[in-house]
Amino acid sequence: MSEIASGDWLTEIQEINLSYLLLVQRLIREDRPTAMLRMGVSAEIADILERLTLAQTVKLAASRNLLCQFRLEDPGFLSALVDKGASTPTAQMHAAILLAGQPAEAFR
Repeated sequence: MSEIASGDWLTEIQEINLSYLLLVQRLIREDRPTAMLRMGVSAEIADILERLTLAQTVKLAASRNLLCQFRLEDPGFLSALVDKGASTPTAQMHAAILLAGQPAEAFR
């Protein structure tokens, strides 16, 4: 298996960052409370992200660090998503309840 050059990793991270930022901004503008829950951001972070200009968004996305966080620390949440029958409304509701119990993240 060949190694990916560090420039390739950087490009991939920046593409993920831009996609994430554009998605979270769109979700915040469409349904702020749901966006905050699903994306795991606080009201303060949602305010900042919503006010970013396109130029600021692109500049922020160019970071060498991944800006989004994958929230797979809770085994119950992960199990609710992957267990047999996870597509049922009850399983989806259970996963949403577990996710809602996690604290909103803030930039440190």
